[in-house]
Amino acid sequence: MFKKYIFLICTFLIFFSCSQNKADKNSATKELAVKQAKKSPLDCITEAEVIEAQRQWGDGIVAIGKIFSEGGDYKKAAADHINNLYGYDISKVLFKPTLASVEQFRGTFDSALSYFVGGNDTYKEDNGFAIAPYTNVRWENFGILNSQCNVAIAMGNYYFTKTNGQEIKVEYTLAYIKDKKGKLRIVAHKSALPYGSE
Repeated sequence: MFKKYIFLICTFLIFFSCSQNKADKNSATKELAVKQAKKSPLDCITEAEVIEAQRQWGDGIVAIGKIFSEGGDYKKAAADHINNLYGYDISKVLFKPTLASVEQFRGTFDSALSYFVGGNDTYKEDNGFAIAPYTNVRWENFGILNSQCNVAIAMGNYYFTKTNGQEIKVEYTLAYIKDKKGKLRIVAHKSALPYGSE
């Protein structure tokens, strides 16, 4: 009889222990799922964030040209624009500007700054794209890919309005990542005039 009680007690303890382990595993799995669900909206790049980053880029180009026209510190405005919107401080950046043909690719902050405002003897072809100036930048996205969560790619046309009202159509491809503060930063930027318009 005593052996029977011992057997029942051991069976109960084993069953209870297995049930508890299963419950602990289920609880841990649920906790992980909740954490991931909470994390995703913060880490994943949304289409709205891409459109806002594009607006900021366009507004920055217009602002640089305006500051230049008014005799202000346009070089600082351009440096702030690059620091704010490009990821040179956190990643390699692949930048191929529209009006660059000799030094086509701009992988450093200084080379990007030269493209935007000119004045760098290393890049003699640069006349300062952003100091044209422009009064508006209008975006027309062909599409935005953000299915990889932490990277988004946008492609389409953007239109630069000159002070005389003429609009220049340019093709773009932009890739974005998020920095530690959750701000989108450009890590790839390819820009070109449409085929046959050069």
